[in-house]
Amino acid sequence: MAIKPQILRPGDTIGIVTLGSPLYPDVINAGIQTLENMGFSVLLGKYVYSYSGYIAATEQQRAADLMDMFRNPVVKAIIPARGGVGVEGIIQYLDYSVIAQNPKILTGYSDITILLNVLYIWANLITFHSLLLIDFKPTTPEYNMDQFFMATSTLTSPRRLENPPGRPLISRVPGNVTGPIVGGNLASFVGSIGTPFEVDTRGKIILIEEVHEPVNTVYRYIYHLIAAGKFKDCAGIIMGQCSHCQPAYDKTYADLINEVMVPLNKPLMTNLATGHGTYKMAIPIGAEANLNTYENTLTILEPTVRI
Repeated sequence: MAIKPQILRPGDTIGIVTLGSPLYPDVINAGIQTLENMGFSVLLGKYVYSYSGYIAATEQQRAADLMDMFRNPVVKAIIPARGGVGVEGIIQYLDYSVIAQNPKILTGYSDITILLNVLYIWANLITFHSLLLIDFKPTTPEYNMDQFFMATSTLTSPRRLENPPGRPLISRVPGNVTGPIVGGNLASFVGSIGTPFEVDTRGKIILIEEVHEPVNTVYRYIYHLIAAGKFKDCAGIIMGQCSHCQPAYDKTYADLINEVMVPLNKPLMTNLATGHGTYKMAIPIGAEANLNTYENTLTILEPTVRI
């Protein structure tokens, strides 16, 4: 069973780090203000505001910021400013034994996907495919905030995950399976293949979502996973939205699901609202879950934080 981080409570300290691409200072400051208005204390990494082209700072500097947050006993949660690119560059510089000994809430999506899965695999830590700092703003849907705090600030178990009203989950291949959830952003997931940080999908429920990719590119990524055997021994598959993904050659994302994913004959649920979409279900990476496509349910079977 994976290690659970401590529960997040009002007044706790949240560490902010920029682990990939840089973010405009005014956006960072707005997110900090929102967290402080919620009653949290905020601690900034040294390189939060840094800018070095398409990455915020060097790989070693960004990794050091993250390790400082894990070592700091005051920090209860770590929220990256954004994803973008560059997170894969820091993972070789992390001390996973220190992280395992100092478990904390780590949340994010997009390029943060690789970190979420690596911390589960290498430090046995439950992480959260959920909000980034850019999502802490007054216009964020209440659903997204509720999802984040249900996962990080309650001990509710078992907990059924549900899309927002009017956006039904769709079960496509029947099955009833249990296993830890892994995955997240498709491009980031594929990028780990062939590295020491490759995601082990055996017996796991795989989550996939994507953004701003034409369907033919999504097809390429999916077939990379197929060729790498990632679906062969997995327990089941959850397909999130492909946000702003344009059709290609008269084929849509729905066509890809029908023609490529359904024939894999793994328990399959689609239309999950998470990641880059407007609505962001909080998915605990590494937590035991039950995917029941007979009853069209996805249930987290254990608390994802501890006292």
